[in-house]
Amino acid sequence: MPVITNIDDLKKLHRRRAPRMFYDYAESGSWTEQTFRENTTDFDQIRLRQRVAVDMSGRSTAAEMIGQTVAMPVALAPVGLTGMQHADGEIKAARAAEAFGVPFTLSTMSINSIEDVAQATTKPFWFQLYTMRDQDYVSRLIERARAAKCSALVITLDLQILGQRHKDIKNGLSAPPKLTLSSIANLATKWRWGIGMLGAQRREFGNIVGHVENISDNADLGAWTAEQFDPTLDWDKIARIKEQWGGKVILKGILDAEDAKMALKVGADAIIVSNHGGRQLDGALSSIRALPSILEAVGDEVEVHLDSGIRSGQDVLKALAMGAKGTYIGRAYIYGLGAMGQEGVTRALEVIHRELDTTMALCGETNVANLGKHNLLIPQDFEGRWQS
Repeated sequence: MPVITNIDDLKKLHRRRAPRMFYDYAESGSWTEQTFRENTTDFDQIRLRQRVAVDMSGRSTAAEMIGQTVAMPVALAPVGLTGMQHADGEIKAARAAEAFGVPFTLSTMSINSIEDVAQATTKPFWFQLYTMRDQDYVSRLIERARAAKCSALVITLDLQILGQRHKDIKNGLSAPPKLTLSSIANLATKWRWGIGMLGAQRREFGNIVGHVENISDNADLGAWTAEQFDPTLDWDKIARIKEQWGGKVILKGILDAEDAKMALKVGADAIIVSNHGGRQLDGALSSIRALPSILEAVGDEVEVHLDSGIRSGQDVLKALAMGAKGTYIGRAYIYGLGAMGQEGVTRALEVIHRELDTTMALCGETNVANLGKHNLLIPQDFEGRWQS
């Protein structure tokens, strides 16, 4: 068993063990990948204030996200095709999150269905919703999430149309993978992955196949999803979805202060400052750089979370110290899943937690609730205003 000391160790294993199209799906951004890169490099610009001669005993990373007690303010972000990174990937990630005490968010575009994950876990998870043109399907999807006792609905706002994802197009991304000369040659080197997939519960989009009429094969599914993302999504539709759901609602994909104010108006319980991991609008600000203006716009009136770019517990600490009340990891846990299945997700969470706890102590803090900008050294222009 390899020695895992950081998330990059898991990333290297993931690259070796997962088929290229699914590794590239996780490890890529749109167009030039500028935003994808800056999501991580902008964290590096923020420095930490070391403090000494402070009693570091009795530390706690426990917190709350939308009223739910968590072992640390980190949730597993919704990631499509998770069940293609490792057999029954969504189930294994959800189980790891449950055991660790952090929220798991299931994607609409998951391989294992809402019902699959609910049957395999004992505590409520969160469900991420993509709005589709087929309103009847969306309504039924919401009802399925309610029947599965999901404790929050995470509505993604930044995928009304698909970003320019060059690697996915070149790889012919599909679930299950389409067999071409290139994909067959690559799959032949991923025997561990292939053996696991032979015993997988599902190998297609479990929330769609069997729940939509006239979806019979991969070609039909590809055409349907390409046509179904709703370009007409607006705040009135979001308000109607919130009313239909009737429970906790988190709005994901906020990068602009004006949009944050609108999210506040429709009554969101939390908003996620996110650029979809750099996979939508290339050239947009990194999430950590966008965070200050959004916090300034909404204050304490709504819980502000952050995703995109987090690869360590230090990144988590920096986001919390900047003012976020919660964070999300996507790629960081996908690396672990692709590398080692459920154990890999647990390893990823352990790494993040250990780094968060150690860094917090060396900054002179014993509780995540006490983190603030006093723990950071922030470049003068980091929170500067961009001209428009």
